[in-house]
Amino acid sequence: MAALSFMRSARLARFAKQKLPALSQARHLNLQEFQSKKLMADGGINVQLFEVVGNEQEAATVASKLKVQEYVVKAQILAGGRGKGTFDTGFKGGVHLTKQPSEVKPLVDSMLGHKLTTKQTPKGGVQVTKVPVDILEGVQQDQVMFMAEKLGFTGPKQSEAAEQMRRLYDLFLRVDATQVEINPLGETPDGRVVCFDAKINFDDNAEFRQKPVFAMDDMAESDPREVEASRHNLNYIGMDGNIACLVNGAGLAMATMDIIHLHGGSPANFLDVGGNVTEEQVFHAFKLLTQDKQVKAILVNIFGGIVNCATIANGITNACKSINLSLPLIVRLEGTNVEEAKRILAESNLPISSATDLDDAAKKAVASL
Repeated sequence: MAALSFMRSARLARFAKQKLPALSQARHLNLQEFQSKKLMADGGINVQLFEVVGNEQEAATVASKLKVQEYVVKAQILAGGRGKGTFDTGFKGGVHLTKQPSEVKPLVDSMLGHKLTTKQTPKGGVQVTKVPVDILEGVQQDQVMFMAEKLGFTGPKQSEAAEQMRRLYDLFLRVDATQVEINPLGETPDGRVVCFDAKINFDDNAEFRQKPVFAMDDMAESDPREVEASRHNLNYIGMDGNIACLVNGAGLAMATMDIIHLHGGSPANFLDVGGNVTEEQVFHAFKLLTQDKQVKAILVNIFGGIVNCATIANGITNACKSINLSLPLIVRLEGTNVEEAKRILAESNLPISSATDLDDAAKKAVASL
């Protein structure tokens, strides 16, 4: 058994992209194993015969229908190390093998509806052979043959494995994946080269042309706050602090969090409203921030280049009135239409603390706790 992974790097990227700050939101759609295998099968890639079940009866029906020598029952969660995981009932292992059809139903019953905790496979200690691929030329036959040889395939199986890798690369491009990981890729007792497990991540920027793929995401394992933010095109990442931040621009958001730390505070989130923000988005941003029970103060830091400060000010006042904001609110505005924005805030008669600059805003936010 061997592992194989295609990932986008500087050489694999379709377009040259500026490296973004580490905390800018990038969800990178992550599908369940069975969904990834379906995409692979549709691309002519060899995978195990599989069925998805949601209850005991379905498990019993599938077990009797599948005429195989051995059954593999696998819990479907977005985490590695399932085989060594433990369910909240104490049942051990999210992956079980059995040759008895009658054992499939009780195994499924032990997994469905229960929480599985896993520990990711430790990194390090494994030699990795990297084969850079020129995306303009595509993967070459000598490259996939080399990889197949390195993975231990010989004779006719080397060519078969190489063909599977070529199809995986084609899938990688076709679905706008950022990663296609197969672990393991192996040979069955009857001599077939098969992808036994699969993990595929996708580029969020390609959602507009990969709608069938993104429609598979039920978001059940995503942070609800991030899911809600994405519905309103807000870039949000939850953190552990108690000072909520609403900022425009990833760089300014990073600087805001740094200044909060410098003055002894702790940011509760990364929230970038972007350059084309609307009053409605500001309203939803405030609603999102105030629903976080750990938030004790809100700091708004806007440097209006593309952003119209008056839009932010109107959004702030409407949000404060609608949700009856009781938290300390510190606002620093600078740039396009800033005087009009300050007038809107001043005439709102809301308890808003204005700041002259970012340093002043951070100090006031920390002092308000």
